[in-house]
Amino acid sequence: MTQSLKIKNNNFIMHPLGVLYWAEHDTLLISDVHLGKVSHFRKFGAAVPQKAISKNFELLTESVHFFSPKTICFMGDLFHSSLNKEWQLFEKWVKESTAKIILVSGNHDIISPLKYEALGIDVVAELAWHGFLLTHHPEERKGFFNFSGHVHPAVRLHGMGRQSLRLSCFFKSENQMILPAFGEFTGTHVMKPKKNDEVFAIADETVMKI
Repeated sequence: MTQSLKIKNNNFIMHPLGVLYWAEHDTLLISDVHLGKVSHFRKFGAAVPQKAISKNFELLTESVHFFSPKTICFMGDLFHSSLNKEWQLFEKWVKESTAKIILVSGNHDIISPLKYEALGIDVVAELAWHGFLLTHHPEERKGFFNFSGHVHPAVRLHGMGRQSLRLSCFFKSENQMILPAFGEFTGTHVMKPKKNDEVFAIADETVMKI
């Protein structure tokens, strides 16, 4: 189940796969996919299942098919490190997509922009768009609402006794929203909400406001 919200008179939809759809501009925002991380870990002996590689692409396809956006904006850390065999899978995925693709470069994006540009992907440091600022690292800039990633936000819910549950989330403050990490095996960072912050946790294929 998705969750809708309005920011600066624009309509957004949060999807339980961790993507954010911007209705007015038919744009899908996706952060921290970290493609290639599974292959990177396996190369150095980590016991990560091979099927996890295809899982990332399956989930990407599922989220894109759900919204059928005109534009896809990856909010940094699209690839985890240098080129590996997952790049060929990514090339195939891009060629099958009909959307315009933009990459807002993140700290892990060390692959040459020329490789992306050869696939028709625009690579930018940030994107200021219709009063919104799209970046990888969280930013504060006067006059803009900021969408970012990088942090891999999560919230910890406590139950009876010592029971607790850690859930990825969309983390919204007054002038900023941090998107959850999309990729498998990315890890999370537990956030501590302040009084006026809004937290939208992802659980059981549902986005729910905490």
